[in-house]
Amino acid sequence: MLRLINLELQKLLLSRVNKVLIFISFILPFTVLILSSIKINFFGFFTLELGELGIFNFPIIWHITTFFASYFKLFFAIVVVSMIGNEYSNKTIKQNLIDGLSKKEFILSKFYTIVFFSLVSTVLIGVASFLIGLYYSSYTEASIIVREVEYLLAYFVKLIGFFSLCLFFGMLVKRSAFALAFLFVLYIVEWLVFWGSYEAFESTDMAWKVKNFMPLESMYKLIDQPFQRIIITKYPDKMDLAYDYAVHWYEIAIVLGWTALFVFLSYRLLKVRDL
Repeated sequence: MLRLINLELQKLLLSRVNKVLIFISFILPFTVLILSSIKINFFGFFTLELGELGIFNFPIIWHITTFFASYFKLFFAIVVVSMIGNEYSNKTIKQNLIDGLSKKEFILSKFYTIVFFSLVSTVLIGVASFLIGLYYSSYTEASIIVREVEYLLAYFVKLIGFFSLCLFFGMLVKRSAFALAFLFVLYIVEWLVFWGSYEAFESTDMAWKVKNFMPLESMYKLIDQPFQRIIITKYPDKMDLAYDYAVHWYEIAIVLGWTALFVFLSYRLLKVRDL
C-alpha cells in the first residue's frame, strides 16, 4: 500500500498545478477558523460575533464544520480526474504496466491515494473543529466534546465516495474536463429519477427515498444541512423546523457500496480497454 501511495504522490507532485490544488484543498477547510472570528458591525449600533452565537459549541461544531468543509472537495476532485487524464495523455499508464505494475495495482494506487488525502483532510478539519470548540464552547466536558464526533467519519466516507466517483468518470472519459462535466450530468439524472419516481409512486416521500439511494444524493445525506438545527438551538419554540440530522449507519453503508462499485468499475474499464 505505502509503495503504491508513494508512487502516486511522486507523479502528483511533479505537477505545479496539482501542488497548488492539493494545497488549496487542505487550506480552504481552515476558513472555518476565519469564520469563527468574524465580527460584523451593524452601522455602529451593535457588533455581531459569530463565535459568540453558540454555533461553535460542542457538539454542534462537528456538524457545522464538516458540512461546510465538504464543499471544498471539488478542488481535490480536479486532482483525482487529472491523475487519470494525465496518465492517458502522457502515455504513462502504458509505461507503468510495461514496468511491471498490474492493472489492479494501478487502480489501487489511485484509490489508496484517495483514502490517504481523505484521511489527512479529515484529521485537519477534526483538529480545527476541536481547537475552535475549546475556545468558544460553553461545554468542555469530555462526554460532550466527543458526542457527535461521528460527523468526522461521515466526512471521511463522503470524501472517499465522491473522489471514487471522480476516479470512475476519469477512467470512463479519459479527460479531466469531461469527467467533471459528468458530475453535472449525474446531478441532472438524479433529479430525473426523482421526478420519475414521483410519477410512478405518486408520493413525494417515496421519490425522496429513491433519490437518497443515488450516488450524489446519498453522499449529501451523510451530513445534512445544519441551518434548521442552529435555528432550533437558538429558538426552541421553532420545533416545526425539527428534522433528522443524525449520521445513520445505513447512509454510510450506501456510500461505501457506491464506492466499492466505482472502484470495481474503474478496474473493469482498465482491464477490458485497449491501451
